[in-house]
Amino acid sequence: MFTRRAALVGAAALASAPLVIRAAGAEEAPAQAAAAAPADLSSLPRVKHKLVVPPFAHAHEQVAIGGPVINEFEMRIVEKEVQLDEDAWMQAMTFDGSIPGPLMIVHEGDYVELTLVNPAENTMPHNIDFHAATGALGGGGLTLINPGEQVVLRFKATRAGTFVYHCAPGGPMIPWHVVSGMAGCIMVLPREGLTDAQGKPVRYDRLYYIGESDHYVPKDADGTYRRYADPSEGYEDMVAVMDTLTPSHIVFNGAVGALTGDKAMKANVGERVLFIHSQPNRDSRPHLIGGHGDLVWETGKFRNPPQRDLETWFIRGGSAGAALYEFLQPGVYAYVNHNLIEAVHKGATAHVLVEGAWNNDLMEQLVAPTGVTG
Repeated sequence: MFTRRAALVGAAALASAPLVIRAAGAEEAPAQAAAAAPADLSSLPRVKHKLVVPPFAHAHEQVAIGGPVINEFEMRIVEKEVQLDEDAWMQAMTFDGSIPGPLMIVHEGDYVELTLVNPAENTMPHNIDFHAATGALGGGGLTLINPGEQVVLRFKATRAGTFVYHCAPGGPMIPWHVVSGMAGCIMVLPREGLTDAQGKPVRYDRLYYIGESDHYVPKDADGTYRRYADPSEGYEDMVAVMDTLTPSHIVFNGAVGALTGDKAMKANVGERVLFIHSQPNRDSRPHLIGGHGDLVWETGKFRNPPQRDLETWFIRGGSAGAALYEFLQPGVYAYVNHNLIEAVHKGATAHVLVEGAWNNDLMEQLVAPTGVTG
């Protein structure tokens, strides 16, 4: 078992260490944190949540009931091989076994209490950096754990919006862990729920979380994607591909086709669907083909007024955004990254299957395709 100090030696140790696990490089917990008096939250009620696999979200209230609560979550770090495409596999590092990690939902002013577990069968140290949190590298400085350890972190959700979380063990390990699958999203709803630009209440009928991720799978000389026995075995090869800044795959929810066909998201005509979209590493341009963003919180921050009627919106690398759309026609909608090369050639495409009656007032085929005359 490597010591915590060995897990914190930083990038300089990577060249001489026989195993990548030695080179996490995250900072130690701030000394001031150890000296501070603990907060007394014993009077607050507790709510335990069971996380679910994206694109779905755990049960939650859109409008807060009563005062602040402590929201309890538990996530296990799972290192496993995943299939990105028919011919491509990756030694992934994940939160709770999914790419992206589960969506967590709380209300502004609530507390998030996370038990993070790194099982003994894993090979790497891991931690979690919440972009929604304040101090200690977003919690990364207080949560670094080796295999066989667990840690409990609590933070106050002081800002409403959608925020990325990801593993950030330090130095060159940070991008490697992120593009190996270790990122997710937390949504902090205003206590009064969502509102439009005029401050009027807005509700959604369904919520889907789309986690876009870029991956860098090395190839052999003959063009075949390589497979590895564990994450550290492929580290140097993967970093060489990462340094080209050219992903082999850009996918939604962990694999090409993860949200298409019989795994498509579903809705009905007349329903309002809230799409949460995160990208921890690269910029993205979500677009719903045949639909729009009725209300779009492009930066994901709910205290800013939403934009209206967008065709395509922009998600900055390292952030998450939200878009609300009321479906008006049935059919299969493609939800894509509108860098269409990334959508078609790299895999960033999802489907929404919408049931209901067609409205010819919105669109009608007046003449079916026929041969050209005249």
